[in-house]
Amino acid sequence: MEDIDIWRTAKLLVDRHGKDAELEACQRADQALGNGDIAGLRTWKKVRDAVVTLNRRQPPAGEHIH
Repeated sequence: MEDIDIWRTAKLLVDRHGKDAELEACQRADQALGNGDIAGLRTWKKVRDAVVTLNRRQPPAGEHIH
């Protein structure tokens, strides 16, 4: 999956699930793992990371907003 698709998927999860978007991504990662889909697991972990970034209210320490 391309990076742009990761971000699009993360945005859709946030729009649909709000504060539960991270949980939804984790559940999908668990499903992929349960199905033996390691590539799917990796993808959903990336989506989860993107969801966390989208939901972050302040930049991490040391990062600046331009």
